Amino acid sequence: MDKTAVISQMRQLIQILAKHNHAYYVMDQPNIADSEYDQLFHQLKALEEQYPDLVQADTPTLRVGGKALSKFESITHTVPMLSLGNVFNQDELFAFARRIEERLPNQAIQYDVELKFDGLAISLWYENGVLVRGVTRGDGETGEVITHNVKTIRNLPKVLSSANAEIPHLLEVRGEVLMPKAGFEKLNAENEAKGEKTFANPRNAAAGSLRQLDPNIAASRPLAFYAYGIAQCEPHHGLTRMSESLEWLSQFGFAIGEQHFVCNNIQEVQEKYDQINQLRASLSVEIDGMVIKVDSLKQQQQLGFLSREPRWATAYKFPAVAALTTIENIDWQVGRTGTLTPVARLNPVAVGGVTVSNVTLHNIGEIHRLDVRIGDTVSVYRSGDVIPKVEKVWLEFRPDNLVEVTLPESCPVCASPVVMPEGEALARCSGGLYCAAQRIEAIRHFVSRKAMDIEGLGDRWVESLLHLDLLKDVADIYHLHEHREKLLSIEKMGEKSVQNLFDAIENSKKTTLAAFIYALGIRGVGENTSRMLAQTFQTFEALRQADVEALKKTPDVGDITAEWIADFFQAPHNLEVIDRLLAAGIHWDAPIAPTRQPLNGESWVITGTLSQMGREQATQMLQALGARVSGSISSKTKCLVAGEKAGSKLEKAEKAGVQVMSEAEFLVFMAEHGQTVAAS
Repeated sequence: MDKTAVISQMRQLIQILAKHNHAYYVMDQPNIADSEYDQLFHQLKALEEQYPDLVQADTPTLRVGGKALSKFESITHTVPMLSLGNVFNQDELFAFARRIEERLPNQAIQYDVELKFDGLAISLWYENGVLVRGVTRGDGETGEVITHNVKTIRNLPKVLSSANAEIPHLLEVRGEVLMPKAGFEKLNAENEAKGEKTFANPRNAAAGSLRQLDPNIAASRPLAFYAYGIAQCEPHHGLTRMSESLEWLSQFGFAIGEQHFVCNNIQEVQEKYDQINQLRASLSVEIDGMVIKVDSLKQQQQLGFLSREPRWATAYKFPAVAALTTIENIDWQVGRTGTLTPVARLNPVAVGGVTVSNVTLHNIGEIHRLDVRIGDTVSVYRSGDVIPKVEKVWLEFRPDNLVEVTLPESCPVCASPVVMPEGEALARCSGGLYCAAQRIEAIRHFVSRKAMDIEGLGDRWVESLLHLDLLKDVADIYHLHEHREKLLSIEKMGEKSVQNLFDAIENSKKTTLAAFIYALGIRGVGENTSRMLAQTFQTFEALRQADVEALKKTPDVGDITAEWIADFFQAPHNLEVIDRLLAAGIHWDAPIAPTRQPLNGESWVITGTLSQMGREQATQMLQALGARVSGSISSKTKCLVAGEKAGSKLEKAEKAGVQVMSEAEFLVFMAEHGQTVAAS
C-alpha cells in the first residue's frame, strides 16, 4: 500500500473514532456497539504498528475520550486518568501475560481480578478526610467538575472515618459511578408511568444523571459509586498490593465490586473470567467484562505505561452475545400517551446469560425495515449486554406462507381508531379520553391548573379512585359525589378532605372554552393552540364539526396537528366522554364578538431572560393586543422580543430579517398601546 493510501485510511479511521469518542465520552449517547468501536480501534492500531512512521499526531490510540462539556468547570487531572487496553479471548489474555513475564523475568506474578463496571469513571478528592471535589474522566487529561452531583450519591462516603486506618491528608480515589440493575428498572418504570423518557441502559442513566446542572435530579436517581484504585495518597498508605489497597479503601466505607479475586497465575484468571461470565446475570450491577491488574504495586511501577494505557492492566471483555430463535407472535402494547409499540413474543432463548422471551420492535417502520414476520427465524442480540433486540431476519429459513405485518386499525385496549399521520414514525390510539391505557395521563392533564384546575385531585387521590374502580375516564370525576361513602373509606381521607374535593370539582364546571379544549389533551394542542382554536371557532360545536382544511386555517395549527384534532373528534369513544362532561354541567361564557386589536393575528416570539417581567406576563400582554405568541421563528414571525442570554432564536431572527426588540423597547411599545407591567 502506498504512503498516501495508508494516511488516507488512517485519517478516515481517526475521524470515525473521534466522532464516536465524542458521542460516548462527552454526550453519553453512544451510537455504535463497544465491539464495533473496538474493531475500528484495532484496525487503526494495526495500521500504525505496520507503518509506525506514518502515525498521525491526533490518533486516538494515544489518548482517551473527548473534550469536557463547557457547561461544567474544567480541571486538569494531577494524575492522568488513562483508559485500559482490551483483550477478547484466552489467546489474547495469555499474550498479555507473556508480555508482562518478559518484562519481569524470574518474578512471581499475581493478578488482581475485578469486575469491569459499565458506568462513568470519576475521580474523588478528599482533604483531611472531607470530600472536596468530584471530577469526570473527560479526555483523560482534563475532566469536568461535578462535585455537587457526586455528593448526592448515597453509598459514597462524604467524610472518611475508620477505626483501624489513619486518615490521609490527601486522598484521590478513582472509581465508577453506575446505576445498579434494581434501581435502573425502578427508575425506568417510574418514568414510563409518568410518560417521561426512559433510559436505554444503566450506563446512559448514570452518566445522564451526573451531568445534570441541578443536583436534585442526581439526588433522585439511584446512583452508586464503586472504587477501583488510588491515584494519590499523602502520606503514602504503605500498602504493597492492589488487592490490599481496595480492602484498605473499604475500611473507609467505599464500596468495591461484589466479586474480587487474587489469582496466582493467568490460568486462574481465565477460570475466574469463565465463572463470572456464568454468574453475571445474578450480579447486582451490569458489567461488560473483567479488569486484570498485576497485583504488586512495585511491579506495576516497573512495568510502567504506554502513551495511552498501563502495561500492567487490561480489560478482558465478554464476547458479543447473539442467539437464533423464532417469532411466535407480535403483540401491540399501548403506552400511557397512546403510543402503540409492537412487541415480538419469542420462542424463549438464552442470550448473554438470561432467557429472552420478549423484545420490542419499536414501531411499524422498524418492522418494515427489518421485514420481520410472525414465524420468522431471527438473530437476537443483547445490545450492550442489556436490552435485547432483533438484529437480523434469516430469510433463508422463511416459510412461503408468512404474511407481512400491518398496523392494527383499532386500539387493542379500547378499540378506538389507530392513527399515524404521514411523516410520523409512531402510531397512536385516538381514544385519549377513553382508553384505559392512557387513563392516568389523561386524568392528570385534565385536572391540572391550566386545564380544569381541580385543586386537590392529585396522584394519591387518583390512585385510590382507580383502585376503587371509580374513574374509568375523566367524565367520572363529575360523578364522584355519588360515591361519598366509598371515598370516606379511603385511608386518611376524612369528611373535610372529601368535601373539599367535591367543592373543587363543582367549581371547575365554570371554565373557559380555551381551558376546556386544552383539558381534553388532544395531541399537539397546547395552551396557546387551545386559545387560538377558541378564538377561531368561537363555539365548541363548531370546533367539533371542523374538517382538516378548516382547522389548518387556525393560527398555530399545522397540517399534522390539524389531522390529530380531526382524528380526536372522529373517535366515537372520545365523543361519548365529551358528551358526559357537558351533561355534567361544564360550561363557559358565550363568545364575545372579537374586536379589531392592534396586533391582531401577528405572530411574536419571546426568548431569553426578561428582568422586568416573566415571559408569561409578556405573553399575556401581547395576547391582550391580539397577537399570538409562538415558540419558534418562522417566515410568519412579526417580531422577536429578546431578553438577556438570547441564543439561537436571536441568530435565526437576524438571519431571516425579523424585527427584534430589546426588553426596554418592548416595554415602551407596550406602554404606547396601554399595556404596563403588573406590580409583583
